[in-house]
Amino acid sequence: MTLTPERHLKSSGPGHTKVETEAVDAASRSSPATNGNAADESAAAIKPPSKFERLKAASDYLKEPLATELENDKPFFTDGAVQILKFHGSYQQDNRDNRQKGQEKDWQMMLRLRSPAGRIPVPLYLAMDDLADRLGNGTLRLTTRQAFQMHGIAKADIREVIGTIVRSMGSTLAACGDINRNVMAPAAPFEKGGYPAARRLADEIADLLSPLAAEGSYLDLWVDGDHSYRFKPAAAVKRVRQRQLQGAGFSGDPNEPLYGGTYLPRKFKVAVTVPGDNSVDLLTQDIGLVAFTDPSGRLRGCNVYVGGGMGRTHNKEETFARTADPLGYVAAEHVLDLVQAIVALQRDHGDREQRRHARMKYLIHDRGVDWFRQELGRYLDAPIKPLRREPKPRLDDYLGWHRQNRGLWFVGLPLVCGRLEGERKRGLRRLVETYQLEVRLTPNQDLLLCSIGTSQRNSVKEALAALGFEAPEAPSLLSRHAIACPALPTCGLAITESERILPAVLERLEALLQRLGIERPLLLRMTGCPNGCARPYMAEVGLVGSGVEQYQLWLGGTPNLTQLAAPYLERMPLADLEATLEPLLVLWKSTGGRQSFGQFISGLGAERIQGLLPAES
Repeated sequence: MTLTPERHLKSSGPGHTKVETEAVDAASRSSPATNGNAADESAAAIKPPSKFERLKAASDYLKEPLATELENDKPFFTDGAVQILKFHGSYQQDNRDNRQKGQEKDWQMMLRLRSPAGRIPVPLYLAMDDLADRLGNGTLRLTTRQAFQMHGIAKADIREVIGTIVRSMGSTLAACGDINRNVMAPAAPFEKGGYPAARRLADEIADLLSPLAAEGSYLDLWVDGDHSYRFKPAAAVKRVRQRQLQGAGFSGDPNEPLYGGTYLPRKFKVAVTVPGDNSVDLLTQDIGLVAFTDPSGRLRGCNVYVGGGMGRTHNKEETFARTADPLGYVAAEHVLDLVQAIVALQRDHGDREQRRHARMKYLIHDRGVDWFRQELGRYLDAPIKPLRREPKPRLDDYLGWHRQNRGLWFVGLPLVCGRLEGERKRGLRRLVETYQLEVRLTPNQDLLLCSIGTSQRNSVKEALAALGFEAPEAPSLLSRHAIACPALPTCGLAITESERILPAVLERLEALLQRLGIERPLLLRMTGCPNGCARPYMAEVGLVGSGVEQYQLWLGGTPNLTQLAAPYLERMPLADLEATLEPLLVLWKSTGGRQSFGQFISGLGAERIQGLLPAES
């Protein structure tokens, strides 16, 4: 069955010295050409670029004022440098637990890897583990985009950290910022079906959408010696990149032919998967690709979905979570051209005036997918055919032991909230180092140890059991798919807690389900703010921070991540969680649990659900 997404659903940095930017005309010269009508072009010419657009235009391809501020001895970057730093994979944060009135903030950097399909080679894993202990806060965190984050890095150490990562087969370029982010794909290292083709396509898209001029800036800032060989794409990608210099896809800037000197209006996210495997949360992406292969594993083409996105703002009705629309099917030889054409279209038509309205989901919502498909014809000379039939999607997690290939195995390890620390972190390092095991990270914040030889299985099993992974294939019903964002104390956007309290929330809900005699799982996701990093709006039960120890309650997503939830309570005290959910769970149980909880909620109707929930004060 083909994925059938809902359209959309509405619901109700440090302020140091401002960086001086160049004149408005510099931003105008660097901005991509508007490919709309003459009236659009006239209006765009009259209206001055926004602060962010001027900053990007004056940055000399993402160098300044970052390069200058790297040389001073202050413990923080000013706002302009902070914004450019994001394109290099880092956010400036302060630890709110350590704030003291009248004292300087505890400034630190969060650094994020770019690792397509979650692949972490052995040298990179060992380097990250070492860097976290020497120059971070002693922990590594698996993100919901299949990458590692490090926290607690001092400004004075960030050059050493990024340089070490690059020399160890890694990169942080474009892990954040107004640009294509880490490309997702199923993490499982299966050498069967379409999995190898999906991973290759993710790698190719990551190379294709890597910013050309910014690659030079990145290496100049962070790495001594010539490491440009690390950014050389495959021949097939080079050929497609050449077409960035042609037609409507050309930004007008030969140094940055796809992005131009102002890059994209906002972040951009791509995921690739195989038919039936929805481990990547496909409908939440700007571009979602379902790869079809022939019996030998060669890519035949992709079903394409466009315009998903989770971020929103409380009390801003014009912002909303949205699932992607089906665009159609594209043959293999046109897939990469299609991807860069969509990026170019968003470059030219995305909103560069209001950042909260700048994601591609709003462009498609405002103008419609039919307009989008027609306008895409200006950028892409290839047919877009009707979608191919897909099996019913499922949320795969790959936990436990699986055969990778003849003579090789991999094991999926559940990590609640994705945080690696203490003895578990030390023990996994020993296994990776001893057996040279490649690591892969899942969108569910779990970790796969790969390429385990048959003769090594028993030894690895014993070591994992000693670390608390006695039965990695069987975590508790709620924790198996529950995810949370980091939130407090380091995320500057967090309103309340998420990661630090998720284990306690799971314990409370598991106790409630046990008391009610319910043995079916619920898909729970939690965030400390409405930006949606843990994709709570797709969950059966979504908790979205709206005040101190208060959360919006979202209900009605599905276990296979194909339907948006809906908001029912604006400010539910966390202390009332059990009392709030119990009437709904009791009614669900009385029906025999024939449907998932999310499907059951969707069938009840909003009026009946509200009648079962407590009135808000």
